[in-house]
Amino acid sequence: MFESAEIGHSIDKETFRKMMPSLREALLDVQYDLKEKADFPVLILIHGFDGAGRGETMNLINEWLDPRLIQTVAFDDPNDEARARPWMWRYWRELPAKGRIGMFFGSYYSDTLFERVFSRSDRDAFDRQIFDILRLERMLTLDGAVVLKFWFHLSRDKQKQRLKLLEQDPATNWRVTKTDWLHYERYDKIRKYGEHMLRLTNTAHAPWIVIDGEDGNYRSLTVANTILEAVRNRLGQPMLSTDRVEAPPLLAPIDNKLVLDTLELEQKLDKDSYRAKLDQLQGRLSKLTRDARFARHSLVLVFEGNDAAGKGGSIRRITQALDARRYRVVPVAAPNQEESVKPWLWRFWRNVPGKGGITIFDRSWYGRVLVERVEGFAPEADWLRAYYEINDFEHQLSENGAIVLKFWLAISKDEQLTRFKGREETGFKRFKITDEDWRNRDKWDLYRQAVSDMVDRTSTSKVPWTLVEANNKYFARIKVLTTVCDALEAKLSE
Repeated sequence: MFESAEIGHSIDKETFRKMMPSLREALLDVQYDLKEKADFPVLILIHGFDGAGRGETMNLINEWLDPRLIQTVAFDDPNDEARARPWMWRYWRELPAKGRIGMFFGSYYSDTLFERVFSRSDRDAFDRQIFDILRLERMLTLDGAVVLKFWFHLSRDKQKQRLKLLEQDPATNWRVTKTDWLHYERYDKIRKYGEHMLRLTNTAHAPWIVIDGEDGNYRSLTVANTILEAVRNRLGQPMLSTDRVEAPPLLAPIDNKLVLDTLELEQKLDKDSYRAKLDQLQGRLSKLTRDARFARHSLVLVFEGNDAAGKGGSIRRITQALDARRYRVVPVAAPNQEESVKPWLWRFWRNVPGKGGITIFDRSWYGRVLVERVEGFAPEADWLRAYYEINDFEHQLSENGAIVLKFWLAISKDEQLTRFKGREETGFKRFKITDEDWRNRDKWDLYRQAVSDMVDRTSTSKVPWTLVEANNKYFARIKVLTTVCDALEAKLSE
């Protein structure tokens, strides 16, 4: 895979000087066109052997382009904040917005490769991380991103020669560190595992570009031309089409019986019994979240449901039992300007809690397969693939020790009408009812189908849905609290 990068590519200084001005001008032009069109982001990943010119190339890109429109991030070993979350979290946070270029010096590939090189992961763990990467890059490119991955290559002898030259020059010796020589000693492992990693991740939508890193002129022109052509080609295309559906249509059951139809919505629980159970469950929840074993986990609670089903009331009964310093409630509405130019899961990844933390989502990422589907805000292909992307997201949370609980609060259409009217007639509750609530009610059957599809496709063994019969608000709150406490006790006892 690296043979062509070891045959001695080079460009003489005169040729470089002649090509550079027009190339720089063309790069600036496409960068400003990218900013104006703002349909897609560009993500550039810089990897390869120490001494192969990665740093010089990164600096050159920033020099030749407008650095105000480039987000450059150099990743080192993860800090405590990152280690407390899924390993992809810190990369999701830094993804570039549409119309911008993001450049990662080191990235998820560095984590994966060096964990294997230094025997901190075995082959199975190595391949699992590689497939995490494949899913991420597929998701980004389906969302429209241009992903450019550069591997700067040197043979073992050339790397040693390059490091010695840099070390002998007083102007550059600071660039050679103990880590560089430590990596040189493991050259064969880096090459072996790097080739395995590149082979598995060299996809049609995000291929690797392997570059001979010996000659700076050749290296710089190759990288610059690759970026230029990739962005120019995308800009020359019409709006990226992601509306081709690659899945069979979702058909309603022939008998029209859906999972929501199995719920007995009229459950009974009187106020006195409710208060007694509430006190007991809140005390139990408070104790569980203060248990020393909970520090190895996090808690993610997702609340979805019919409008006026009592999500807010259930959330309040949970937070009353929690230490306010350890939880956060995230209300989810339509994405704001910052969120709308990022990959759609970005705003949820950024709110993932660390170990010992609790995040409660009032509405969530399921809006993609509910309101965005029903209201036509997302193309069919986007919300169809979202089922897979959601399951992948939740799987990563669970693998990192998060306890993820999802609640759908269901009420009947008649009960919803009663609650809507009650809100309109009560002064301090009027803020809870909007024109949008009435419009959503007109699409009751469409939401009924969407919810059933959602449950069928995202209720997994690790992260199942809990369907809550919510016509009786007391019963609903007790069922939610009981489910949370039972799940915490089961996890902490493992």
